[in-house]
Amino acid sequence: MAHVRPQGVMDELRERIARIEGTTARKANTLPFGVPEIDSRLPGGGMAFGALHEVAGGGSGTVDGAAAALFVAGIAARTNGKILWCLTRQDLFFPAIAQAGLHPDRVVFCEADREEDVLSAFEEGLSFGGLGAVVAELVRLPMTASRRLQLAAEKTGTMGIALRRWRRQTEASDYGQPTASATRWRVSALPSEELPVFGIGRARWLAELMRVKAGECAEFELGACDAKGRVRLLPVSDNRQGEDPWRRTRFA
Repeated sequence: MAHVRPQGVMDELRERIARIEGTTARKANTLPFGVPEIDSRLPGGGMAFGALHEVAGGGSGTVDGAAAALFVAGIAARTNGKILWCLTRQDLFFPAIAQAGLHPDRVVFCEADREEDVLSAFEEGLSFGGLGAVVAELVRLPMTASRRLQLAAEKTGTMGIALRRWRRQTEASDYGQPTASATRWRVSALPSEELPVFGIGRARWLAELMRVKAGECAEFELGACDAKGRVRLLPVSDNRQGEDPWRRTRFA
């Protein structure tokens, strides 16, 4: 005799499948740059939600990371919801961040005395699940910690960005160590755009995509973020400043 399955069991199975499919779809979401040359290099056509990303400064901005912070702010500005920004150093110049499209009303700052506390707040923010993105300024990012952050991001679909900032130039070699991040970027300042009149033109960056899962490395010369966090691709110039052998090195 065939056994008839109760309708309630079938409904429960359908709900479970729907939840799993919903989670998968959320993980697949991406945030495009709106620049085809960049988005084509990224799986899914943009920066993945539900994933950990790394950004650091290059060249003369290796320690202060000003261009990298603005690059991160532009990405965060184009997400929806509040942004949690975790840090230990109180040197973030927020008027510049606001010019990159990230309004101060959207940002919740979490200040800590120790980097261990920043890592903890980073993971808690990703696990919360109700934020547009979580940014954490970090000197070191061990593999174990990065795996925990990646898992937390996957569970909630939140984008996590580790803004790597060092106190000394020699510490920057840590950026070559493997982590669980989906992408790894290095952003260096270039001479600003020339204007037909006297003045300072739009800032220019060299954005290096040093590592991307299921993708290839690349580099782009960009016009800095506008008031909506958008960048634009610029023609390659011949007058890059501040280049050194370390900055031009590729890491897997």
